[in-house]
Amino acid sequence: MTAKSTPSALADVAERTVLTYVEALLGLLLAGATTDIVDLSVLQSAAVAAIPAALTVVKGAIGTRLGQVGTASWLPATSDPSVPPRI
Repeated sequence: MTAKSTPSALADVAERTVLTYVEALLGLLLAGATTDIVDLSVLQSAAVAAIPAALTVVKGAIGTRLGQVGTASWLPATSDPSVPPRI
């Protein structure tokens, strides 16, 4: 990863991490409110939601090495749909 691609890759990892945390937290809160399967307080849900968010950081760090430069995607540049094909 080049120094030029570092800020965009960090922004990509940060976005994925925050959204994963919010999705996990909302999922736990909704599951707790609508079912008897999950019985967690809001504070417990907030703590548990941090686990998939932390895993997203690890996944994103690996993706910055494997995938398209400047992103946290694991897709190689040849398979990434966001990269225009070379003609």
